[in-house]
Amino acid sequence: MKQRLSILGSTGSIGVQTLDIVAENPDLFEVTSLAAGSNWQRLAEQAVRFDADCVVIADTSKYEALKSALAPYPIKVFTGEESLRQMVRSSEVDVVVNALVGYAGLHPTVAAIEAGKKIALANKETLVVGGDLVMRMAAERKVPIMPIDSEHSAIFQCLAGECSPVRRLIITCSGGALRDVPAEKLADVTPEQALKHPQWSMGAKITIDSATLVNKGFEVIEAHWLFGIGGDRISVLVHPQSIVHSMVEFDDGAIKAQLGTPDMRMPISYALMFPRRASRPQERFSFLDHPMLTFAEPDRAKYPALDIAYDCMRRGGTAACVMNGANEVAVAAFLGGRCRFTDITASIEYALERAAFVASPTLDDYAASNAESRALAEEYLASRR
Repeated sequence: MKQRLSILGSTGSIGVQTLDIVAENPDLFEVTSLAAGSNWQRLAEQAVRFDADCVVIADTSKYEALKSALAPYPIKVFTGEESLRQMVRSSEVDVVVNALVGYAGLHPTVAAIEAGKKIALANKETLVVGGDLVMRMAAERKVPIMPIDSEHSAIFQCLAGECSPVRRLIITCSGGALRDVPAEKLADVTPEQALKHPQWSMGAKITIDSATLVNKGFEVIEAHWLFGIGGDRISVLVHPQSIVHSMVEFDDGAIKAQLGTPDMRMPISYALMFPRRASRPQERFSFLDHPMLTFAEPDRAKYPALDIAYDCMRRGGTAACVMNGANEVAVAAFLGGRCRFTDITASIEYALERAAFVASPTLDDYAASNAESRALAEEYLASRR
């Protein structure tokens, strides 16, 4: 029987590559619904190509254009957050692929868990912001959450079949586009420079997060919630070649690593097909093309966001929600030419120093914390102009 997919963020990098997997395996998957933020043209094309039953566009201003484009087809068109939640709850959906960007991914994940759907998760902010709540809900409802991030997929693959205690998770890090830029020159970095990731082709927001190492900090938090490992047993290593996607060290000293080319289609297909693997005959890895794999400690003075993320994980509550909200605002400002690269981390620190802290937050508390952190980041950025 085919798995019926609802793909959130279908027009972004992960969404597009998920549809590549669907196209490669038409006997295994069918697309029932798609959702996107504002790219209504691509969403319309995808809906027609994959014969989706319905689509949701988050940007209400694009609703009429999308509805008009799809008028000749029997595809239902909706807009707004509530429509997104209703879409993932549909009885016609087996698996929800959450590839949304940022805080926007939290509530659809919660709705999918409430409906008992399997979740293939690329939206790391779901667990960064609300990991405690989300994982408790998933456990109570016996909902599987399959990681799509390459690092967490690698860890998941290394843990498959293991019964022995884990000593340490080792998350690898490319170092981002600015790994060779001296710390004293970061303030003058342009968005164009920061967007030139040396290995991965990703969306703008996550590429900037990779350059600040906010993304790696978020991945540490995500790993903590996914695998139940404390932060003191999760380490980060800079691995410029991006061939070793992450590693697990066991109590006997053995280390398992998952290697492969930097291509997100592998972790996506693994999340969808587990415990099987996709047949991708075109994917071949040559060690001779990669004769040297190197590792180094991250420069924590150059990348203070990494330690900030560890601290937020230790504090728990709404701390990581504040970090995420401030970061989203600052990254958008940097990409829009409204602040310096170094103002991103400074905005996070400003918000964390001033935001209210809730130790045991509800969904409403997360929403309030998200709003407050964004306002504080805007306040900081305004003071810098």
